[in-house]
Amino acid sequence: MKERTAGPALLILPALIALGVFFLYPLLSMLVSAFTDPEPGLGNFAWFFGEQANMQVLGRTFSTAFWVTLVALVLSYPYAYAMTIAGARARAILTLLVLVPFWTSLMVRTFAWVILLQDTGVINKALGALGMGPFSLIRTQTGVVIGMVQLLMPFMVLPLYAVMSGIDRRLLPAATSLGAHPVKAFVQVYVPQSLPGISAGCLTVFISALGFYVTPALLGSPTDALISQQIFTQVNGLLKWGRGGAMGVVLLGLTLAMIALLAVTLRRTGRKVTG
Repeated sequence: MKERTAGPALLILPALIALGVFFLYPLLSMLVSAFTDPEPGLGNFAWFFGEQANMQVLGRTFSTAFWVTLVALVLSYPYAYAMTIAGARARAILTLLVLVPFWTSLMVRTFAWVILLQDTGVINKALGALGMGPFSLIRTQTGVVIGMVQLLMPFMVLPLYAVMSGIDRRLLPAATSLGAHPVKAFVQVYVPQSLPGISAGCLTVFISALGFYVTPALLGSPTDALISQQIFTQVNGLLKWGRGGAMGVVLLGLTLAMIALLAVTLRRTGRKVTG
C-alpha cells in the first residue's frame, strides 16, 4: 500500500524541487529584500509610492498591458471563430500559423519587428505607397503594443478556440429562425458562451504583458519604460535590491488583486448567463 502511494510522489518530486529552486526561492528572496534591504522597514515602499515617476511607470505598464490585451482579443476572436467553422485542411493551416511563433525565439521575433517598424522599414514604405505616413512606430508605445500583440496572440487564440469548438453552432440558426437578427443572435447567444475563453485568454495575455521586458526594451524608448525595465535598472544598474523587490511586490499584489476581481466578476456573469 505504501509503495502505491509513494510512486506518484516520487514522480513529481523533481518538478517540486525545480519549482522550489527556480520559482519559490527567488520569489521569497525578493519579498525579504523588499522589507529588509538596506534596512528593515517599509522604506522601499514609501519611496515607491512617494515618487510620482514611479506612479507614472506603474500606470503606463497597466495601460500598455490593457491595450495589448484589447487588440489581441479583437484580432484573435474572429481568427479563433474562423478556426471552428473552417474545414479540416484550412483548420490545420490556421492552427499551424498560430503555433509557428512558439518555434521561433522571442528575441528573433522582436528584432524582426525592430527592422519592420523602422522609419524606412517595410511597414512605413507600404503605408507611403498608399499615400500615408511615415509614422513613428519604433521607440514608441505603439511599437511596443504592436510587437507584444504579435508575440502574445497565440495565448489568446488557443483558449478561445478551445471554448468555441465546444459551442453548439446550431444555436445561431435557431435564434435567427425565431426572428433575431444574425448580428444580435451572435452577440447575445454565441458571445456569452465564449466568455470562459475570453476571460482565460485576456487573463493570460494581460498578466504576461505586465512582466514583459525584452520587447519594451527594444521597441520602446527609455522615457516610456515599463516597470520591468525599472526593476532591472534598480537591481542591475543601481544595485538597489530592496527598491527592485518593492516594485516587484507591488506589481505582484496588484496582479493578484486583479485576478481576484476578475474571478468574482466572471462568477457573477456566469450566474447571469446560466440563469
